[in-house]
Amino acid sequence: MDDCTTLVPSAKGHAVLRREPIEYADASPEVRAVYDEIMALRRIDWINNFWKVLAHDPVALRRTWEASKQIMAPGALDSLTKELIYIAVSVINGCRYCIASHSAAARRQGLTQAQLSELMAVIGMANQTNALATGLEIEIDARFAES
Repeated sequence: MDDCTTLVPSAKGHAVLRREPIEYADASPEVRAVYDEIMALRRIDWINNFWKVLAHDPVALRRTWEASKQIMAPGALDSLTKELIYIAVSVINGCRYCIASHSAAARRQGLTQAQLSELMAVIGMANQTNALATGLEIEIDARFAES
């Protein structure tokens, strides 16, 4: 392990590697360029820990930022819908960091607590019915293939 990586217990009790975030002042010019783009595009004056930890691998940082910038931009789906999808996937994957980050982003776009609660209910219902359909090996209705 390098000086920036430590072995710590996870929330689930097993050991995980944790990298220390790279602050702007300590970042390489290549990393600072990505940080500057993130702050400019998002109109913020700080960089969150996700990007700071990815900065240990500047190539992965740049690649992930470019993909995120493209995919999360408004398109056929508006930005709030994309954030809601991100929250749903993060809940199913158990990513506490992504749930917090994307919930904050959705709130900045107008998501209310009532909407977030309803989203969680939908996620829970989808998870339950998905498990039932998978466990029972329910055959797909022919009509669902018709569009």
